[in-house]
Amino acid sequence: MPRFFVRQDRVLNDCISIIGDDAHHIARSLRMAVGEQITVCDMQGNEYECKIKSFDEDREVIAQILSAKHSENEPRVYVRLFQALPKGDKLDTIIQKAVECGVGEIIPFESERCVVKIKSDAEERKTERRQRIAAEAAKQCGRSVIPEISPSVSFRDAIGKALESDICLFCYEGDGTEPLGAILHGFESDMPRSISLFIGSEGGFSIKETEAARALGMKMTGLGKRILRTETASGFVLACIVCATEL
Repeated sequence: MPRFFVRQDRVLNDCISIIGDDAHHIARSLRMAVGEQITVCDMQGNEYECKIKSFDEDREVIAQILSAKHSENEPRVYVRLFQALPKGDKLDTIIQKAVECGVGEIIPFESERCVVKIKSDAEERKTERRQRIAAEAAKQCGRSVIPEISPSVSFRDAIGKALESDICLFCYEGDGTEPLGAILHGFESDMPRSISLFIGSEGGFSIKETEAARALGMKMTGLGKRILRTETASGFVLACIVCATEL
C-alpha cells in the first residue's frame, strides 16, 4: 500500500490533508482514485490506514481515516549517525541504507582526511537532496518517521553534538579499542535510549581527532578483523545494533 508522510497538524479529526509533491504524486503519477487506500504517517510514530475521499486537482488530497495505530517499525534505540564526508555519491547510498537499518538522524561532517570539503553556497541544495533520499528510503522500507539529514558540520561541532546521546561509539581501526560485540552485550542489562555513531572517511580519522574523541569519553570501537569501507561501516554497525536491541 502506498505510504506518505505528513506533519501532525495535517491530521484533522477523521481526515488527513495531503498537499505538495505527495498530492501531485497520488493524483498524477499513481493515478489513484476516490476510495483507494493509502497509509499515512504523522512523523510522531503514528500510522493511519486511510481511503481517499476527495481531490482538489493535484493540489490537495483528503484521505479519510479508517484506523490508527502506533507504529511498531521504529527502533528501540535512537541512533545519530555522524558520517565523515566521502567521495563521489557514496553519501547517497549511506543515507539510503542507514534509513533502512533504522537510523534516527544523520549528520555529515568534515574531518581532517576528507577529500570532500564543505561548500557553504551549495550546502542547502545538497541537504535538500539528501533529505529527499531519506524520505524515499523511509517510504520503501516502511518507516513511520523520516530521519532528519542535517547540514554538514565541522568535526568539532560534530563531537559536541554527539555528547547529547547516552553512548558515543567512535569507530576506529587502531589500538586501544573495545570490540563492538562486547559493548552491545552490555545492552542486555543497561539499554541506552540513544547512541551517537562516528564513521570516518576513506582515510579514517587522524590521531588528533581520535585523541579528542577519547578525551571526551567516547567508546573507541573496533569492528572486527577486516577493514570496512566508509560506505559499508555504518550499515554494518546499525545492523549489529538492531540485532542486539530488537532481534
